[in-house]
Amino acid sequence: MFVAMDSVLSFLKFIFRYHNKTVNQVLFYISLICTIVMVLHVGYITDPKLAKYTQDTVIFMFYGLFAFETIRTVSSIYFSRRINVSHYSGVVVTAYFFLISFARLTGGFLETFSKDEWLYLGILIMFIAELSRSSLFFDNFYFNPTILFVVSFLGLIVLGAFLLMLPRTTTEAPLTFVDAFFMATSAVCITGLSVTDISTNFSLFGQSVIMALIQIGGLGIMTFTGFFGYFFSGGFSFKNQLMFGEILGEDKLNSVISTLLTIIFITLLFEFIGGIIIFFTLDASLFESVGDQIFFAAFHAISGFCNSGFTIIKDGVTNDAYRFNYNFQLAVVSMLILGSLGFGTIFNFYKLVKEKINSIWCKYILKRGYRHKPMVFTFNSRFIVLCNVIVIVLATISFFYMEKEHTLLADKSTYGQWVSSIFMANSARSAGFNSIDLNFINIPTLIMIVTIMWIGVSPGSTGGGVKVTTVAIALMNIVALARGKESIEIYKRRIASESVNKAFAIILLSILTISFSFILLNFSDPNQEMMPLLFESVSAYTTCGLSLGITPNLSATGKIILMLTMFVGRVGMLTLLVAFIKNTQNKSYIYPTEKILF
Repeated sequence: MFVAMDSVLSFLKFIFRYHNKTVNQVLFYISLICTIVMVLHVGYITDPKLAKYTQDTVIFMFYGLFAFETIRTVSSIYFSRRINVSHYSGVVVTAYFFLISFARLTGGFLETFSKDEWLYLGILIMFIAELSRSSLFFDNFYFNPTILFVVSFLGLIVLGAFLLMLPRTTTEAPLTFVDAFFMATSAVCITGLSVTDISTNFSLFGQSVIMALIQIGGLGIMTFTGFFGYFFSGGFSFKNQLMFGEILGEDKLNSVISTLLTIIFITLLFEFIGGIIIFFTLDASLFESVGDQIFFAAFHAISGFCNSGFTIIKDGVTNDAYRFNYNFQLAVVSMLILGSLGFGTIFNFYKLVKEKINSIWCKYILKRGYRHKPMVFTFNSRFIVLCNVIVIVLATISFFYMEKEHTLLADKSTYGQWVSSIFMANSARSAGFNSIDLNFINIPTLIMIVTIMWIGVSPGSTGGGVKVTTVAIALMNIVALARGKESIEIYKRRIASESVNKAFAIILLSILTISFSFILLNFSDPNQEMMPLLFESVSAYTTCGLSLGITPNLSATGKIILMLTMFVGRVGMLTLLVAFIKNTQNKSYIYPTEKILF
């Protein structure tokens, strides 16, 4: 017996020391097959008898993956004689499998975890883990990071469209090919335009797919790939750090991993806190179970922070149960604002608060001096916050006074009117929620909404638009030219000419793209009025998602035009040009300068 045991241990030691990559590849393909079967069972199979067989298959696969992962993790730790960073993910996944298996066998206080949904999540986690181990394949060949960024969004849209076309995604009318791609594009591009009511026509599976696409699309597929790749493989290569540094806009290689982890941590933390707050603002009598209420809160926390505008409320926030639920609206608005500030600004706030706490701790508790760090709150963060405050205040006040004697009359108190104004002003910037029917607002208010949709939110955030800093730089440049100055100055800093040139390029490209989309929509849908079509074009490009109600009625060609507009707006026209136009070689000479007459 001991001889056989030694033989087994020797064989496992040989496998995990010399063929570890082969083991990972085998587990990847096994988890892929399990995931495909699970997706087919959840989203495709409608025959009860066949569903029973696939359900048994999924359960068998779950325990099979549990056994494989446990053997791999334990053996790898045993033969390494220590726990490495690469082992952490295996320990977490094994612990999850053990929890679900124990709950299904014993029940009791863990009965909640015995539901089949936890099995599906476990298989998905295993697949993501194995995919992430193989996702850092960029050392083998070179990709332009910008092209990879664009292609990753396209791949996610195709995957999302396939899932949304499954029969069990919808409860009423199934989605057509164009409608499925439209919904997937809108979710990945965090726009919120919809050709169907996901609150009534989508099953729980369909709504979960939309929520996942919003989350991944809001952060960027490469951010998710990088995070899970680092977590499950235990590190980055030098080339990986270079590539993700360019994608994340991080100049320092030693900060790439921390930046990546910070983005994920900030997102999940605020979504978790926001979900809890939203949960307690809800009327429990509107839900069949606590589970439904939790899912509702999670969906709107993710949708709010990612500024997507998707909701599973029938008729949206205009529904009577939520139209006057001002606590709910304020909770969602807080998520919109946090998501619109940008990850860099939020992280900068965190560093500022940490610096202040350390200073107070040293001064009053430790009774010793503290060496303050210079420029904790960076120039960019100060400028972004200032621009956002100006836009939010002006938009809120404008909406309040323009609609006070009109649509806001439905609110019975001044407090309610101000909350509705704050909600609509912030939602119109990029989110796409609306507590007031846009078809009943004044034309001047509609023009204001189109304007703030176009302006958008902060750079580096989950929102769209040309960005507040872009418009601010353009306006400041006009003022500087009027004063005869050669440069823009703010906070005792001079703005680089490169930033000014980029701002005007982004503005011009946005106007051209919106105009082109609007013209094409007039050709594809001549039966629609021009104002709704223009509104739709601006909303699609700025990934806002507000609509005057014509989206479901557009032709297939019109929906494809909007899909392309959403994609260009999310990725950025300038980014697409940079990705596909070859860089010209630097010349060692400079031509004489000439001034152009204006």
